[in-house]
Amino acid sequence: MRTEDVLAATGTGIWTWDHAARQIILDATAARLLGLSTEPTRPVRTAESTLRACFHVVDYVELNGIITLAIAEGRIAEAMMRVVDGEGAVLRTVRTRLKPRGDPGRGRHSAPFTLVGTVTEVAEPSEGQTQVTGDWRRSREAFLLDAGRALAEARSTSEVLRVAAALSMPGFSPDGLAVFGVDGDRLSVIGHHGHGDGDELPFLDMPLETPYPAADVVRSGRAVYITSPTEYQRRYPTTWPLAERFQRQSWAFLPLVVAGRTTGAWMAAFSQPAAFSPDERAVLTTVARMLAQALSRAYLHESERELADGLQRTMRPAGAPDVKGLTVAARYIPTGGGLQVGGDWYDVIPLPSGRTALVIGDVQGHDVRAAGIMSQLRIALRAYAAEGHRPEAVLSRASRFLAGMASSAAAGAPDGEPADDRFATCLYIEADPLLGTMDIARAGHLDPAVLLTDGTLMLRPTAGGLPLGITPGPGLTGGGAEGDYPTTRLVLEPGETLLVCTDGLIETGGHDAETGWARLREVFDRHRASDLEQIADELVRAVHGPPSHHTRGPLTDRREDDIALLLVRRGEDGTRPATARRTVLTISQADAVRVADARHQLQAMLYDWGTAQDTEVAATEDVRAAEEARAANAAAAVDGAVLMLSEMLTNVLVHTDGDALMVAEVTGRPGARRLRVEVSDHSDELPHRRDPGELASSGRGLVLMDLLAGDWGVDPRGEGKVIWFELREDAPPPTWD
Repeated sequence: MRTEDVLAATGTGIWTWDHAARQIILDATAARLLGLSTEPTRPVRTAESTLRACFHVVDYVELNGIITLAIAEGRIAEAMMRVVDGEGAVLRTVRTRLKPRGDPGRGRHSAPFTLVGTVTEVAEPSEGQTQVTGDWRRSREAFLLDAGRALAEARSTSEVLRVAAALSMPGFSPDGLAVFGVDGDRLSVIGHHGHGDGDELPFLDMPLETPYPAADVVRSGRAVYITSPTEYQRRYPTTWPLAERFQRQSWAFLPLVVAGRTTGAWMAAFSQPAAFSPDERAVLTTVARMLAQALSRAYLHESERELADGLQRTMRPAGAPDVKGLTVAARYIPTGGGLQVGGDWYDVIPLPSGRTALVIGDVQGHDVRAAGIMSQLRIALRAYAAEGHRPEAVLSRASRFLAGMASSAAAGAPDGEPADDRFATCLYIEADPLLGTMDIARAGHLDPAVLLTDGTLMLRPTAGGLPLGITPGPGLTGGGAEGDYPTTRLVLEPGETLLVCTDGLIETGGHDAETGWARLREVFDRHRASDLEQIADELVRAVHGPPSHHTRGPLTDRREDDIALLLVRRGEDGTRPATARRTVLTISQADAVRVADARHQLQAMLYDWGTAQDTEVAATEDVRAAEEARAANAAAAVDGAVLMLSEMLTNVLVHTDGDALMVAEVTGRPGARRLRVEVSDHSDELPHRRDPGELASSGRGLVLMDLLAGDWGVDPRGEGKVIWFELREDAPPPTWD
């Protein structure tokens, strides 16, 4: 009996799909089933577009996907299709099976090929049960969307494997999963679900040449489907004993492919027999692709985190800084982009003199290059400090070192490539824990701040030079000479806390310098009684929200800039009341512009002057009027104090040849505090009252003191003198008789 007679007797047609010519050749039976001809013996040649019109549009799209999958796996494509007429009405349902011929390669469109197959009419399936048009497809699409979303959100390998284990596929669900990875020429299980502890041991170090389905998948890049234990034993007799004890009935092994490279294999094992229809294979293949991408992202993320953690451990001081007489809390929080490491750093360096150097800095940029420069610069600063140089000498040498690095990098750069010139800001402090002195040299960095014993946060302006690594132009200073980084001495009183940080702590979140410092002041107001470690955590939390598992490690949210932070508190000795505020500032003859810094310091000390509630006045007078009068009197008192200070400092700079030393202190309880301001110099000449004329430009300083001060005086003191004034918060406003 001829083959044609058998096919005709069973109602089976034959058709050929020429992919290169985009033409279809159908025998008479196939043409009749697809509605292209009514001739019982005449074959039909037609275009691909004509064939498309024969099928329901949804089914034709489904057929293309099934063909693509079958070609990738080297298997037969099988699908059920609805044949429609010109009006879209369904005429019949047919089943088609197609096998690729030629060299289709690894993708549908990678090379010309031909599909040869059969077409057979089947009974119309009941609604809701067909794999092509019923609820199964809608469930599958919803499942794939949910699976893709869940895998995209997984950030670690363990999370990806947990999501994969929780996937419940529509129509059939595996009860055993395993993910195999490749390391060189070895195959190993990197995660599994549905198996007992230790079940993965035989698969942990398997040569790729092993006759095992997962190894076969990695070698060939093609999926392996095994529908029964008998088939498994027949195809892989050597490794069947490894799988037999799990008592599964069907297995699917699919390649994990990323960027065209097979990185591993995924196994889905079923305790019930599975036929692995084209639709089921399509689901498994799609999940495998999503799983491969998710594992690739997780591996990259974990590698970056491991590299960042290693860099951070290498470039930060090991352990908590321990300085006798000082309590130190430090934090480094990297930016959220890239490798989560940047150019910010801090350091605590013991010096040969017995003092301690506190260093904080920021290299331009937030990349690996910035981190590398920071590491070298930190080592150079440590070396210069260990040699015993003064702060200004340490910074000048570090600036030359960084400029030399930039020159070397530019010389070694390829022709036409721009030089990667980087600069760095730095604040270097030589601290004497016994005396509380802080000798500060600043290279373009933020000024330090001091938290007074009553919780007031005050910025302490310091002299500074250009950032490290910048070579000055004509007429500018900076870039290497020791005089380019003048030293400022501050005195940290017992109980006071020094704050130094990088600009990430101040300006993150759209803040500028003013609003950023205001945000930190609120933190200190709420936590003034806390220890330094808690305050450091609260400062970081105020900027970035709650830290992750460890306050000293990376945070999980997105951050705009690195943060480096040092808090230094001098030990309490009980010699000063906790309510005192004190600031000390030296103004040299060559730096008269710092008179403005002194005025700002005094204003900062008196930020709440006159704000204590007067309960008696509030009970007998209009509250609003009383508050307005109190605010006006307080503002007048503050303005008067600032004016007197300015006169005292200017008098020293104009009429003597030495520097002026300002000491301002506020003591007492709110509402009854006393302000005392002293300005001392080395001149023995005492000020005297003059009677200036109406057009005179000077000579009114002592007159102002008489009018504005509650009390004032001039006291000889060794070699020099001190002029002082006092104001009381509860004093009545001055009268102008």
